[in-house]
Amino acid sequence: MALAMAEALKLWHDVNLDLVRGDAPDLSARQVTILLTVYLEPPPHTVRALAAKLVVSKPVITRALDAMGQMNLVTRRRDPQDRRNVLVQRTVEGALYLEQLADMISRRAQAGT
Repeated sequence: MALAMAEALKLWHDVNLDLVRGDAPDLSARQVTILLTVYLEPPPHTVRALAAKLVVSKPVITRALDAMGQMNLVTRRRDPQDRRNVLVQRTVEGALYLEQLADMISRRAQAGT
């Protein structure tokens, strides 16, 4: 099902409006992208690899992860095999957040926004 440009933008608008109005944490586009990467792509996920994928600096990823860590959407720990690496890990709260987001997108798409 291909969406016309106006339909796609309306869907994106309506989902974001639901997010802003709802009780879930209000994430930036960068934070959502990081979260989706961690949950949709196979681990391991490192700060270095996320920075390379998003073409941003490691401090940018670290700031985003700090905020998402406070919301319990992800956790971080040192890689026991290479202590220079910081591993980004999934949490139950992060999985629930994305499940609710997927449900919201699906409902809006089925309703024709």
